[in-house]
Amino acid sequence: MPKITFIDPDGHRHDLEAEEGQSVMKVAVAHGVPGIEADCGGACACATCHVYVDPDWAAAAGSPQGDEAAMLEFAVEPQPTSRLSCQIKMGPALDGLLVRIPLSQH
Repeated sequence: MPKITFIDPDGHRHDLEAEEGQSVMKVAVAHGVPGIEADCGGACACATCHVYVDPDWAAAAGSPQGDEAAMLEFAVEPQPTSRLSCQIKMGPALDGLLVRIPLSQH
């Protein structure tokens, strides 16, 4: 199972395992990671699952496209590696993924 680490704004780590094909958002919600609200349930219709992908993982996670890119315009303090965690699907290429939760969502 691929592993993912969420880091809170205060530096607290949440080291979790994900099922292949599961979204980063679903992993966070299933484990109660604070700051990932996912109000729309993963429909890419809000920005309450906004994360910063660690720069070392940005290429593997990909860049936002279409609806996700448009929705990130509503995110507070977007950064170059901002993504909606509902749009990142876990798999072998993302084993070890590191994401940070924005202070505005904590």
